[in-house]
Amino acid sequence: MRTAVALGSNIGDRLGICAQRETRFSISPNVDAPIFSSAVYETEPVGCEPGAGKFLNAVVEFEYDGDPARLLEQLIEIEEALGRKRDHPRNFSRIIDVDLLYCGEQRINDERLQLPHPRLHLREFVLRPLADIRPDLILPGQKKAIRELLAEVEHAAEVSRFVEEW
Repeated sequence: MRTAVALGSNIGDRLGICAQRETRFSISPNVDAPIFSSAVYETEPVGCEPGAGKFLNAVVEFEYDGDPARLLEQLIEIEEALGRKRDHPRNFSRIIDVDLLYCGEQRINDERLQLPHPRLHLREFVLRPLADIRPDLILPGQKKAIRELLAEVEHAAEVSRFVEEW
C-alpha cells in the first residue's frame, strides 16, 4: 500500500539527518520501490520553545507491505538510532522527527497510532512537500485533494524550498 512519512529536523546537520533517514528507510524489508521524495523545505518552528531554529521538512512515499503498527515501531527505532530520545519534550527542538502520515486507505484511531495523521491537513510544512509528490491524493476521511488543502491552509509561518534533490 502507498505509505508516506514526514521528516523534520531543526538541530545539527538537518539535511544530513533527513538524507540519512531516507537511506535507512529504503533498505527496510517491507519497503518496495519506487520511493518518492519531495523537495526539502525550510520552515519556521511552530509551537516550539523560544529561540528554536528553523526546521527542514520533507515527505517520503513508498510501497509498504506490512502492519502499520510495526512500521510505527520501526520509525521509532530509526529515530532513536539517529539520536532522538523517547523522553523528548513535546513541541521542542529535535534532531529528527518522523511521522507516519498514511498507509493506503487504512483508518486507525487508537492510543498509539492514528491514520491518516490527524493534523496532516492543518500543517503547511507537511502539505507543501506532500503536494510535490501527491497533489491529487485524497486521504481517507477527507473530501479535498492535497493541493486543495494546501491552498486553504492557514500560513502560520514561512515555508520555503531549501533543496530540490537530496
